[in-house]
Amino acid sequence: MSKKPEKTNVMRILDRAKVNYQSYDYSATAALSGAEVAEALGKDPASTFKTLVTQGASKAYYVFMVPVCDELDLKKAARAAGEKSIAMIKSKELLPLTGYIHGGCSPIGMKKQFRTFIHASAQGFDAILFSAGKIGHQVELSLDDLQKVVSVTPADITIGSLW
Repeated sequence: MSKKPEKTNVMRILDRAKVNYQSYDYSATAALSGAEVAEALGKDPASTFKTLVTQGASKAYYVFMVPVCDELDLKKAARAAGEKSIAMIKSKELLPLTGYIHGGCSPIGMKKQFRTFIHASAQGFDAILFSAGKIGHQVELSLDDLQKVVSVTPADITIGSLW
């Protein structure tokens, strides 16, 4: 008898919204980095996104989704958010602020919804992957379907982007 896959809060939110998605459990692998997760799942790292939480000079918080092999450009991120500057929050601030731990942060299901931006390259994929809200779990869905549960603004937010 096979064990039923574990549902995360992100998956329950997607189910309630009647959004089609695919879930993946890679917890049995040794994958740690986003690139390793993409490889373990046989997915393109360019379509696999990490979720980063920042704070602007105004003290407002922002969420940025960037491909796992890319780096957030803080100047471009600030420009996208209309801030003078943006800084990454400290890891210890992540759980109380979002309800997620480092490595398992998802744009869906945070304690409070913050303005969320995604690298513009996401528009070029039929589906994107990102954390399902728990280390070892990913969800895959279209950008349009993500937009049904979280308002996400595409923007040029990575270092060296050509978008």
